[in-house]
Amino acid sequence: MLLVLGAGVLLVHLWLANGVLPPPLGVDAAGRPPARFEVSFVRELAPVAVLPSTPMVRARPRVAALAAASAASAALPAAEPLPETMAVVPPPPDPAPPLAVLPELAPLADLQPAAGAAAAAGEAAASAPAAVEWPPSTRLSYRLTGNVRGPVEGQARVEWLRQGTRYQVFLESSVGPAFAPLMTRRESSEGDITAQGLWPRRYDMEMDVIFRDRRRSTIFMDSDAVRLPNGAVLPRPPGLQDAVSQFVQLTWLFTVQPARLSPGETVELPLALPRRVEPWLYDVVGSEPLHTTAGLVDAVHVRPRRTARPGDYTAEMWIAPSLQYLPVRIVVRQDAETYIDLQIERLPEQAERGK
Repeated sequence: MLLVLGAGVLLVHLWLANGVLPPPLGVDAAGRPPARFEVSFVRELAPVAVLPSTPMVRARPRVAALAAASAASAALPAAEPLPETMAVVPPPPDPAPPLAVLPELAPLADLQPAAGAAAAAGEAAASAPAAVEWPPSTRLSYRLTGNVRGPVEGQARVEWLRQGTRYQVFLESSVGPAFAPLMTRRESSEGDITAQGLWPRRYDMEMDVIFRDRRRSTIFMDSDAVRLPNGAVLPRPPGLQDAVSQFVQLTWLFTVQPARLSPGETVELPLALPRRVEPWLYDVVGSEPLHTTAGLVDAVHVRPRRTARPGDYTAEMWIAPSLQYLPVRIVVRQDAETYIDLQIERLPEQAERGK
């Protein structure tokens, strides 16, 4: 899922073209990334009401009474497959068995179930196995604004693609007009889908800046080691993700364990970055309504624990339970004055189920 959903974190390098990017790595040294899966996006993802166990759902007073009255008499119709996930373990020797599918969710209506129904649903969710069918291939489109020595504007797109037990995540972002961008950055992650989450095998970055040579770098993630662009070889920690796959991992984690999206919760992910492998901690702050061009969306604010170091960056995100726990906003910061803000500009697009 896109998450990838997430992947917007490294957009900050669009402002840091000088001195922050890893050294170029040529095609002969890294090899070309795998060919993109062929996918057609055929429908928009309609918002849905989240399961009662999800802690951030709020009801408007004018519909709360109606929701409580109807909770005992109407069952929720079944829902679209929820997003995909993430804890990394070595891929199984044989293809993983089909994952269970959660019941479909009711159409978005800001409904809040009666207290008894909510408690029962919470207990059921706590005891249910963390297995959900991976969602179909998905595309997210963002509008890019921010400040980098002055206002900047652009666009970004993330695509989650799946084919059998293989996945790909692509992020393309640009600053400037779409027909003549000043900078374009393309990132991708590819690997395996397992019963425990994504198992990234390779991360690629390619960057074009007007009047400069193209830059490339690749991270290879083997079964027990990570090979960085500078030639360093480091141990592969359990649960490893890269800068693109991490957002898909978070989306999946929040889908199968919605209680992790409660205020005060913390999520740790080890990340393979161009210069190092290190754990990142994300804190769940709370729920906020976001006004987007796709409409009003209830989202949960998730923020990195540490602040940016000199020459570094951080990214915070807003996760939408009603849109398969996808990030509808990502803010990348270098410091208080230098940032890029990505906000979803249309509803996510998806392929047919199973593709």
